[in-house]
Amino acid sequence: MRVLIVEDERVLADAIAEGLREEAIAVDVAYDGDVAIERASYNEYDVIVLDRDLPTVHGDDVCREVAGRGQARILMLTASGDVEDRVDGLALGADDYLPKPFVFGELVARVRALGRRAGRAVPPVLEVRGVRLDPHRRRVRRDGRDLRLTNKEFAVLEELLRADGGVVSAEALLERAWDEHIDPFSNIVRVTMATLRRKLGDPPLIETVTGAGYRLEER
Repeated sequence: MRVLIVEDERVLADAIAEGLREEAIAVDVAYDGDVAIERASYNEYDVIVLDRDLPTVHGDDVCREVAGRGQARILMLTASGDVEDRVDGLALGADDYLPKPFVFGELVARVRALGRRAGRAVPPVLEVRGVRLDPHRRRVRRDGRDLRLTNKEFAVLEELLRADGGVVSAEALLERAWDEHIDPFSNIVRVTMATLRRKLGDPPLIETVTGAGYRLEER
């Protein structure tokens, strides 16, 4: 999952971003509406966490612009918890609404719920060939054995499981599991894949498709 945080309070924006990264979610941050609209024009985001009360370009305008493209689910944040404000935000195209202050665990749950709605419907817990991945609890098991994965290993495995046997390119993994600061010519996907394979153990689960990417091996 890839998320854009749009929040002019930098400390809060950075704290949300760091917390979501700890949940193995790729996160970009925009501190104003202009940058948010620009980034949403060339990056594919599953969810945009959008502060409504932005200066210069108001959050309503950002929401209207992004929602009109139909590219991402929008979770709107605001210091006001009035029903009227919630109705207004949803009318602009927001998919969910969370008043400040909020409990971080609730924000994560709402982001994940919106992320599931952003693409093809998938179960909240993914199971393939003895591998059980629970995004909510951040837990992976294979054949009853707990696996201790890094955040990036977890994110890569989740993307492969969600692809359900389809090929996922290295570029797509960089897009979905990392963020805009990663070097597109980096070998980080190959290195992460090697450590992930080692931790998954035998029988092999991940197949390299030459010139295309990676997929889960068939039985």
